[in-house]
Amino acid sequence: MTALAASPAVAPPRPSLARLTGVELRKMTDTRAGRWLLVLVALTGVVAVPIVIATSPGRDQGLQDMFSIAQLGPQLLLPVVGILAVTAEWSQRTALTTFALVPVRWRVAVAKLLAGAVLGLASLPVTLGTAVAGRGAGGLAGRSEGSWHLPLFVVGTAAFLAVANVLTGMAFGMLLMNTPLAITLNFVLPVALTTLTQTVHRLRGPLGWIDLNRATEPLSDVGVTSGEWARLATALAVWLVVPLAAGLVRLNRREIN
Repeated sequence: MTALAASPAVAPPRPSLARLTGVELRKMTDTRAGRWLLVLVALTGVVAVPIVIATSPGRDQGLQDMFSIAQLGPQLLLPVVGILAVTAEWSQRTALTTFALVPVRWRVAVAKLLAGAVLGLASLPVTLGTAVAGRGAGGLAGRSEGSWHLPLFVVGTAAFLAVANVLTGMAFGMLLMNTPLAITLNFVLPVALTTLTQTVHRLRGPLGWIDLNRATEPLSDVGVTSGEWARLATALAVWLVVPLAAGLVRLNRREIN
């Protein structure tokens, strides 16, 4: 009697990066915390724009002004979405399942970053729609007298900053892997640095190169100089690139238990 030869096991194909990105994007939006944060991102602009219509002079209520106000939600809350996208793997103990299905951790990290970038870009139509609706409502109410002109450069920089905000939150989440600590430092450190540069004159020059709040101010209008671009690149290197690089190293080395 002839023994049947055992057929070699065929390894299943690993999921593509696009599929992993879709999974991570769904994980960011399927949780209750994620959904409420995204709702707050939209509602912040919806609440802020009518306040501006009611209190600001009509000449300061152009479409570009409304668009800047509508960006308040993404600026404040998108980093928190990015933090939770990373730290939830450890706080909810899903890291074991995630990295068992996808053992190459850098692929999971890249998928999370891509999903965060998609989410940041998705916030742009919401804020743009809020700004257009606000300018239209203000005009109908006889309050808004500003221009309807919105430079394409301003829209592009808003998209860039929305993505940078999410990725900065993810960088803090990967580096600290602790939700309360990452959220606290994400809010406290930039504010403390800005306050320090404004109150201590001698530090205004050197610390201005790493003050992300000051570095992003020129992007709200056209005509950004090369020096301002250099300041922005330096600040992003400190707040995004360095924490992200260190966080990726820690993510790859951390023991799953």
